Amino acid sequence: MKTTTLNRPTGPTTASLGTGTMSVARHDLGSPPDHAGRGGEIDRFAETVQSIRQASTIAGVGLVAMSVLSAFGYLVAVKSLVVPANAARTAKDIADHEGQFRFGILSLYLVAALDVVVAWALHRMFEPVSDALSRLAAWLRVAYAAVFVVAVSQLVGALGLHTHALRHINTFTNIWDAGLVLLGLNLFVLAHLAYRSGYVPKLLGVLLAIAGFGYVFDTVVRVLVRGSSSDVSAITGMGEFVFALWLVIRGRRIALCDSGSHDNSIGASR
Repeated sequence: MKTTTLNRPTGPTTASLGTGTMSVARHDLGSPPDHAGRGGEIDRFAETVQSIRQASTIAGVGLVAMSVLSAFGYLVAVKSLVVPANAARTAKDIADHEGQFRFGILSLYLVAALDVVVAWALHRMFEPVSDALSRLAAWLRVAYAAVFVVAVSQLVGALGLHTHALRHINTFTNIWDAGLVLLGLNLFVLAHLAYRSGYVPKLLGVLLAIAGFGYVFDTVVRVLVRGSSSDVSAITGMGEFVFALWLVIRGRRIALCDSGSHDNSIGASR
């Protein structure tokens, strides 16, 4: 079983986490070692690793739950009732399946709430790599969640005005498409953090970047090309789902380990 490690050198003693470091003071030759101080630093190092592991699990579970809820909320509960270019038929289908439509809206609101939780968890996970960039990624995802809430609110309007349901659903789709640019930018930053971290496989960083490109590409094409139905993100977005599965299955194994020479390292079992 291979282990990706970020080793603590035996020179000036440091525990590396991506680009961030936690330094342990090195004693002068001849001075008695401060075992209490070194032990405290190791404890803090272990706490950081534990925090990364917990955050990765929360983020992974959140992303998987979001995938399930969004698939039901949008594809099953909403899109299945929409008949393009036929407002009357769409209004009738929603009226006949109003309970399903309402559950779909609730599911999408839960997706927005989970986006905030995932944003916080991924910030905690990648904070040791770069606090500034992990915060940027978190705020981009929170901003996307806010736009998504505005979009979902259009579906609520479709309930009260069945005759204008199709118009509200189209508005929901347009606002959501615009917000996906923020999600794409979020994934670009996460891709950079994952690639540099040392405790996430670099391939996942590449897949996240491809997923981000897909979201941005679709939105730009839909804006520039009238009537375009570009859906590249349906394929590229799988990279984010693979990342979510890795977080759930493997991310929790990020742990403080002994390399055999009493040097501490962070490793993610693959």
